[in-house]
Amino acid sequence: MISTNDFKTGMTIEYEGNIYSIIEFQHVKPGKGGAFVRTKLRNLRTRAVIDKTFNAGINIEQAIIDKSAMQYLYASGDTHVFMNQETFEQIEIHQGMIENELYYLTEGMTINIIMYNHEILGLELPDKVTLEVIETAGGAKGNTASNATKEALTNTGLRLLVPLFVETGEKIVVSTATGKYDTRAK
Repeated sequence: MISTNDFKTGMTIEYEGNIYSIIEFQHVKPGKGGAFVRTKLRNLRTRAVIDKTFNAGINIEQAIIDKSAMQYLYASGDTHVFMNQETFEQIEIHQGMIENELYYLTEGMTINIIMYNHEILGLELPDKVTLEVIETAGGAKGNTASNATKEALTNTGLRLLVPLFVETGEKIVVSTATGKYDTRAK
């Protein structure tokens, strides 16, 4: 159990049968009445974000989340296979559960699988990943305005805007938080 006074960003709690991650919180002490804690929570099963207010000082069950480093092996139809590199145990995750994360996964990549009591909740991607550009529109000649961009397609199916100098076959670094081009890969 954890008191609402001890909430921290990123902490996970179990509330009304669901597992939530605290995105943000604010302690409020009004002039009249008791203090309360206003929170923004992400449901780790559905990814929905809700606003919830708790009375200050009440106890909430803390959810202990396990993170296992696993290597992405391959896709088999609608399932994706990951392997624990220590035990060589393999798990399969359905495509619908990790649809957005698939744009940043490449075979052989090591990522964290987030679990709660052996229930798979999702993936924790690195902040930035390196992807290969497999198709890009040609830049318009003479278009040298600052921050000019063109659309590109990566080897994982991600479509994003890149600077005009990026060519097909180049490797680029992409932010997994925003889905935007960061830099050229070295």
